[in-house]
Formats: sequence, C-alpha cells, structure tokens
Amino acid sequence: MQYCYFDSPVGRLLLAGSEQGRLTLLGFPKGSLSYEPQKHWIYDMQPFIGWIIQLNEYFHGKRRSFDLPYEIIGTEFQKRVLDCVAKVPYAATSTYSAIAQQIQHPKAVRAVGMANARNRLPIIIPCHRIIGKNGKMTGFGGGIDVKQFLLQLESGESHAIL
Repeated sequence: MQYCYFDSPVGRLLLAGSEQGRLTLLGFPKGSLSYEPQKHWIYDMQPFIGWIIQLNEYFHGKRRSFDLPYEIIGTEFQKRVLDCVAKVPYAATSTYSAIAQQIQHPKAVRAVGMANARNRLPIIIPCHRIIGKNGKMTGFGGGIDVKQFLLQLESGESHAIL
C-alpha cells in the first residue's frame, strides 16, 4: 500500500491505495475518518499526483466530480449504498431514507447511515451531501464543521471558511 498527504483547506488529508494510484482511503486529520499510515505502507506521492490535482481543483471550485480509479472497500450492502451516494450531484443533498429507497431497502435507514459512516473515501464519494430527513446536519467522520465547509464550498458561498 502506498500513501501520501495532501494539504487541503480542511486539513492534511491522508491518501492511500495501490502503487497504480487506485485510491482506497482518504483520511481526515481528525474525527472518526482519521487514519494513520500502517508500518508496512510506503510513502510515495507519485501514484497520487492525479488525485492531488483533482482534489486541488475541487477545493478551488474548478471540479465537480472525480474521474480517477478508486476502490470501495466494504460489504456488498455498503458498496451498494456508497455507489448511490457517489451519484448525489455536486451542490445537492440527499437523505439516508432516500438512499435506502434507491437501494430498495426502505426500512434500512440506520444501516444506510452506518454504511455512509464507514465510507473510506469521503469527498470522492460525497457522504457530506447526505443529511437528515428533517434537513439537519447529521454526523460526519471529519467533523460537522468540515461537512458544513464542504457543502458551503459546493454551494458557491464565497465565505466557506473553516
């Protein structure tokens, strides 16, 4: 496993994946989606240059989606949920119950929430775009402040400050 860091407006992000640049992990500096490199991982920025460019474009408002290879790690259910989350358009939001409906498990709202919480590729698979049915912010592995920042960034609010 290769890894590197990307200094973003939301802090230093850990990028990890294969030496071919297939991303399997994007970790935040704090919260439940923060990760540390394992001892056997190899620091190498080269495989992730494309990701760094696209993330930089995203944070500067010049990119709305990512088109580089990534791999979702999880159960088949988690993969189905995250495939749906990946389709939520830039600057839009959805709800856990809407995702549960889309995967044809309307009563699995909590399971959808748990799958979303285990997303190892936040921002790339935009779990920050999933909000509560009542329109309120719900938990986010990088912190609610980061979730609000990302939603403001996407909405074009010029005062997106973290």
